[in-house]
Amino acid sequence: MTTSPSQDVSGRLFLAVGRLSRSLRQAGAPGPGHGAISALATLVNYGQLRLGDLAAKEGVAAATMSRIVAALVEAGYVRRESDPVDRRAWLATATEEGERMVSGVRSTRIQELNRRIERLSEEQRRQLIDALPALEALLSDDEKS
Repeated sequence: MTTSPSQDVSGRLFLAVGRLSRSLRQAGAPGPGHGAISALATLVNYGQLRLGDLAAKEGVAAATMSRIVAALVEAGYVRRESDPVDRRAWLATATEEGERMVSGVRSTRIQELNRRIERLSEEQRRQLIDALPALEALLSDDEKS
């Protein structure tokens, strides 16, 4: 079975982005796992959310998100309170310490990515810059949901 050029590009891009993302996640100091950092970053970005809405944004089951948030609350990164509109629901909010954690993780990963970009040739850096609008366009559907 042969693959089309677009399938080849898709496969290579999928592997490269996935491996780069995983590699950058592993850079820096140990701390909360990827799922916890992702949930915390979502709270920092969107503000206070119901646990169910946070789980939906993160693409995980409500029970999984409940465990993640419980660990973040215990670590002091998230505050959890009952929803005044629906007492059966919980609202989660990033604390100042949680915001600092996300900022630090983001900074560490950006610095590592910058080091890797600096090792590229001038031509490769120019190609990367030229590809950014297309990569950002790939995200446009995700940002609408």
